[in-house]
Amino acid sequence: MPLNQAGGGPAERKFPNRSLVFAVCAACIGGTFQYGLNVSVINGPSQSVQTFIKHTWLERYQATIPGHTLTLLWSTIVSIFTLGGLLGGCIGGTLSVKLGRKGSLLANNGFALVAALLMGLSAPSGLFELLIVGRFLSGLNAGIALCVQPLYLGEIAPTALRGSVSIGTVVFITGGILTGQLLGLRELLGGEGLWPLLLATTGLPALLQLVSLPFCPESPRFLLMGRGDEAACEEALKRFNGLDHFEKEREDMESERILALGVQTLKPWELFRDRSLRWQLLTVFVLNSAQQLNGINAIYFYADSVFRQCGIAADKIPYATVGTGACECITALTCGLLIDRLGRRVLILGGYFLMSLCCVGFTLSLSYQDASPVLPYVSMACIFAFILSFGLGPGGVTNILNTELFTQTTRPAAYTISGAVGWLSFFTVGMVFPFIVAGLQQYSFLVFLVVCIGAGAYILFVVPETKGKTFLEIHQEFQMGEEKEKSGGETIASTAL
Repeated sequence: MPLNQAGGGPAERKFPNRSLVFAVCAACIGGTFQYGLNVSVINGPSQSVQTFIKHTWLERYQATIPGHTLTLLWSTIVSIFTLGGLLGGCIGGTLSVKLGRKGSLLANNGFALVAALLMGLSAPSGLFELLIVGRFLSGLNAGIALCVQPLYLGEIAPTALRGSVSIGTVVFITGGILTGQLLGLRELLGGEGLWPLLLATTGLPALLQLVSLPFCPESPRFLLMGRGDEAACEEALKRFNGLDHFEKEREDMESERILALGVQTLKPWELFRDRSLRWQLLTVFVLNSAQQLNGINAIYFYADSVFRQCGIAADKIPYATVGTGACECITALTCGLLIDRLGRRVLILGGYFLMSLCCVGFTLSLSYQDASPVLPYVSMACIFAFILSFGLGPGGVTNILNTELFTQTTRPAAYTISGAVGWLSFFTVGMVFPFIVAGLQQYSFLVFLVVCIGAGAYILFVVPETKGKTFLEIHQEFQMGEEKEKSGGETIASTAL
């Protein structure tokens, strides 16, 4: 088992240069920002879309649509996004090898533009089927982006700034969620009849990326180890690291390249055959499933009812919901400022610990909600505290660890696996969560309490600190843990004999 060690030496750089900042923004605006936007933007026009389906069905079949059919169509429009994401996550790693990290992100915008066109034309054409196809393509775009974009950010970032740069993934996810919530307000695009335009806004980030990302270099690691282009690699390193800092990054990269000589980029199924990667793979499964199953979706589910019990008028609840989105966005930014100072383990362990306390507090406050007029406000405080804890820890750190636990030849396949785990967990939550709530009511948070405690315990005993370490150093640390475990087993066996 890997040993936990304090990570890294002193940081050589404190701030990224302009080229690096521009590359992060260009990659994220058409990447994970799209994911966040499409997750939240569908909530606002739900009633308008269902009304459109009713009218279309009546005109097409001269009959009122049955209630269960309407529910099925709406559920399909919402949930097919996750199936598209699952497919995108499964092919994202392969695309990143074939087209490169930057090339995959640019090509991925095609799915977003077609999705925007289809959803924008659904109402004028009277075809609600276009919404289903458009949402599927949006999910496909999000799945590829969630796989390839963190890969690109992790590989262009200097070692000392890798946490701060990689946190851009989560910052732009939360920014996309907040943007979708704001656009869905009735003062903007949430008014009656504007919902096709609201759903079509997914094309704007794609256009922004198409005009900005071409000016950024490809991942230096991919240029060196994927294409063997040393000149382009060195030029990219100079752009991202500056003339004074690129030599050390080049040396670390060269060490990793030598280790990978003669080794082809592994496929996802080949990772499972390599016993030396079992703890890294198990960590991917635990962290990515826990990120979806830890109760964050349940918190948003309960938010509306808690806001109503606190006396917030129904027409004001969307603005309170925007507050939760802003809260998560602020914590993601805070995580970015702290992650290369405090380290990964402190933030993610602290996040899961605080989320566990919130689960207990939320369960108690919901159980005795009518006992005191103060308790609904306690529930509201638990909602915001839970979101803050998630954004500061699991929400911000998980994607960074996906990048750091693997080397160049295994990282694309690892992202394919982590994407599949994340999207399957997301889909499972969507399917199973309503039944958990119906059966357990407020006690459903005890289930999430177990998930938070279990994930925290796993991180405490298994996952090492990766702050300030190169990818090769992290890989070697896991290898040392594996060797110690083997030698321990052999010692026990020889003693028994």
